Amino acid sequence: MEYLDFELPIKELEYQLDKCLIIGQESDVDVSKTCKQIEKKLEETKKNIYKNLTAWQRVQLSRHPNRPYTMDHIKGFCGETFLELHGDRGFKDDKAMVGGLGKIDGQSFMIVGQQKGYNTKTRQYRNFGMANPEGYRKALRLMKMAEKFNIPVLTLIDTPGAYPGLEAEERGQGEAIARNIFEMCRLKVPIICVIVGEGASGGALGIGVGDRVLMMENTWYSVISPESCSSILWKSWEHKETAADALKLTSTDMKKQKLVDEVIPEPLGGAHYDRETTFKTVEKYIMKSYNELKVLSTTELIAQRMDKYSKMGEFKE
Repeated sequence: MEYLDFELPIKELEYQLDKCLIIGQESDVDVSKTCKQIEKKLEETKKNIYKNLTAWQRVQLSRHPNRPYTMDHIKGFCGETFLELHGDRGFKDDKAMVGGLGKIDGQSFMIVGQQKGYNTKTRQYRNFGMANPEGYRKALRLMKMAEKFNIPVLTLIDTPGAYPGLEAEERGQGEAIARNIFEMCRLKVPIICVIVGEGASGGALGIGVGDRVLMMENTWYSVISPESCSSILWKSWEHKETAADALKLTSTDMKKQKLVDEVIPEPLGGAHYDRETTFKTVEKYIMKSYNELKVLSTTELIAQRMDKYSKMGEFKE
């Protein structure tokens, strides 16, 4: 397990607990009382730390190297039923954007999401979860296929943003994202979006228009990352914590502003502490959303979706 800077007190207590257990195993000394005291202290420390997380600390948790990524979630939901589909039929297969058919609780879904890498080699292979235009065109191709066969769409969002390279702009990055937003607004099947990690800028919005937008507890969703915001306003990354607070990018803030529909709770310490529980919880929220949407007619579905997004940004003086 890797630890973030604010988790170091937990690391120290877990180290003490491991040492205590080893002493008990290797000698005749009864250490059960000491171990229980450390366990109690560890539980209290975890609750105190994770109960009072700042916006920046939640951003750090969303990027935790042990956090489950899109393919982990897909495997957790679908098991062996997932069939990955490739290519945009125009340029190439973007490895940062994955998609395919899978069954969740017996219901078929067209699942699309950004995938990050686990180490240096796979991060380069997945382009750090930053999709090119062909990735968004692949996503749209799969969503239109789902519409043709009346299959609901599930998107899993985890990206630091769309790839900003020159070649991406040459191939129409902005147009590809705009086209996806336009087409998703009028797609004739239910769309459920889940933010499972980072939800940054247009890269997230390119697959983020849905009838239900769910956000995991320790994730963030914003027009810009705290570091980029800090560099624009203060010409330095040093103010990223201040920027994170000002951007109101946490799941609690997003729910309060009615930009997401529900917040999915995570195990104490984050999704990576108990993956199985995380997958079951996310699956439960997905199926709850789908059961609410499947009873709606196509006309009602699109009308509600359009109304939902039309109301965003309204305010009264």
